Amino acid sequence: MAANSVKTNTVKTNPTNLMIIKNGYVFDPLNAINGEVKDIFIKDGKVVSGLSGPETRDATVIDARGKTVMPGGVDSHSHVAGAKVNAGRLMRPEDHYRSVRKKTDLTHSGSGYTVPSVYKQGYDYAAMGYTTVFEAAMPPLEARHTHEEMRSTPILDMGAYMVLGNNWFVMRYLKEGDIEKAAAYVAWMMRTHKAYGIKCVNPAGVENWGWAKNVRSLDEPNMHFEVTSREIIRGLAEVNEMLGLPMSLHLHANNLGHPGNWEVARDSLMITSALDPKSKTDLEWAETKESARRKQTVYLAHAQFSAYGGSSWRDFCSGAPELTKYINQVDNVVIDSGSVPFGPATAMTGDGPAIHDLYTLTGQKWSNCDIEMECGSGVISLAYFKSSPVHSIMWAVGLEVLLLVDDPWKTIMTTDHPNGGIFTQYPQLITWLMSKKARDDTAKECHKWAYEKSSLGGVDREMSLYEIAILTRANSARTIGMSYRKGHLGLGADGDVTIYDLDPTKLNVNDSKNLISRLSRPDYTIKDGQIVARQGEVVAVPEGRRYYCQPYVDETVEKEMMADVKDWFKYYTVGFANYPVPEKYLKNPVAIPVNMPLEAVARR
Repeated sequence: MAANSVKTNTVKTNPTNLMIIKNGYVFDPLNAINGEVKDIFIKDGKVVSGLSGPETRDATVIDARGKTVMPGGVDSHSHVAGAKVNAGRLMRPEDHYRSVRKKTDLTHSGSGYTVPSVYKQGYDYAAMGYTTVFEAAMPPLEARHTHEEMRSTPILDMGAYMVLGNNWFVMRYLKEGDIEKAAAYVAWMMRTHKAYGIKCVNPAGVENWGWAKNVRSLDEPNMHFEVTSREIIRGLAEVNEMLGLPMSLHLHANNLGHPGNWEVARDSLMITSALDPKSKTDLEWAETKESARRKQTVYLAHAQFSAYGGSSWRDFCSGAPELTKYINQVDNVVIDSGSVPFGPATAMTGDGPAIHDLYTLTGQKWSNCDIEMECGSGVISLAYFKSSPVHSIMWAVGLEVLLLVDDPWKTIMTTDHPNGGIFTQYPQLITWLMSKKARDDTAKECHKWAYEKSSLGGVDREMSLYEIAILTRANSARTIGMSYRKGHLGLGADGDVTIYDLDPTKLNVNDSKNLISRLSRPDYTIKDGQIVARQGEVVAVPEGRRYYCQPYVDETVEKEMMADVKDWFKYYTVGFANYPVPEKYLKNPVAIPVNMPLEAVARR
């Protein structure tokens, strides 16, 4: 970034990969820029310090005077690709009538409201100002399907977290206390299936679900493997740090969605408190930026669903004040919210028993799948109503887990799309976070439990645009170890920029309708220095990247582990040779080497 230099009130577009964004109010928390008027220069898809001479004449120039400029949005937890997402599309034909994108000369047609088709979700994210989205749960056996759907998703840079919390090999090695073999297995699996991070869903419980059972505490051993949730969480967190992965363990806690579960969530977070983060992938840029370094050892997914109080649905209440009190006391935890903005949703998760419990409560259409030796999943159609006492509390909890955490660098705003709501409702969430009046107005439409059984009514905090940039860009990028190129507008960052028609000096956060409208359809979404959306209309469809990690361990340990795996593979329904995901399944693959031994470097 550099000081203002050229005055223009028009957009001058040239067919070069050069861009100048002028005079905007820039919000870039990773570089501690809070609403300063700055110019941003982009060359060959990257932010540079400036352009000069012929470059200035040949650049696309956007005058952002009186407007808000942020890095492109980064969604670190969404369900947008894979078998369970496709199951949601198949089981909900009525969902496709709610929202349709017509085919144009540039774009494919698409449909789907809570579970959009792959083309439509790419266009919808880009139209809303997001350029990077990570799939939160990829079963290894269904990794090819996941990568195929990400390959077909336009514009977005993407990656996927691999589900390992109930994997037979992981449980076996952890029960034996062989952390080195567990690490070797995880490293091999991530390379094999082109995964980015480790996801742990209802550890030890989903394996029991194959026999219609679950686990109800962190220290209850599961069947057959006799390993506890505590042992799996601690073991996978240790593996994560041994491998030096760019993001910490992504945890979906036990007892999800049940009254009183905030204590299990808190106790689960405490398990990793003694670990030191050892990420080695933030590159040179992060070495000079203290705010860019990963500090957490556990990333709690969709905290709203794990922040419930009470002992039953009759005395159900918010447990967010208690859970966030713990989060405020420690430095190793980050959460995403999984907020509930009301309306239709589709619950889909690797937590099969949790979805079955929802089915028994609601009687809605339900799908269940057990994925051999690896994990399970469930899908159910849902709708959240303001008239429902339970749903009203869930709405309040989804805001409390963000507003009650003092340090915004510990929080990320999501809806756990499409579980709590759909990603296109993010502007509504932002409005509630920025305006107490907006929250109070919504609470008047809700069941009285929303404020009676939560602390939200007494929360006066109103987030600033700077804090919103942390929750939707800077911290999500830092949390997943992408802050050397995503979530900021410093030198070397990807040229991903969102320009909102919002003047921060004249912003009225209590004009909810206007704020939602401006956030829903930014003036510009820019991807790698190219305008991809203009006021909600997709104007370019570049191909996104697909990120995955390549962790390595000692070759001797890996050879011993592979002998075990090949022996057990006779129980799989696919042959060992057909198990890996070839790189050809990925469009524009970006491999991130982690802890690579010198001999492995020499072979590359």
